Amino acid sequence: MQIQQLARTYRYDGIELPVPSHLANDPAALRAYHAALYPAILNAETVDLGVTGGAHVIEYRRAVGTKG
Repeated sequence: MQIQQLARTYRYDGIELPVPSHLANDPAALRAYHAALYPAILNAETVDLGVTGGAHVIEYRRAVGTKG
């Protein structure tokens, strides 16, 4: 048996977001970092897309609906 560590990849609106090494293990801090780049991430849903191409893919999906 061999253990392989997967890198996490974060995406938003089809764009792969940077993952600074000092925030890689802190999802809350990483979300705040990404929200500084794209403020809509604060209200976005986090969806785990599983493993694709040797990376664990996590996607932020915008909340869709009407205001009011």
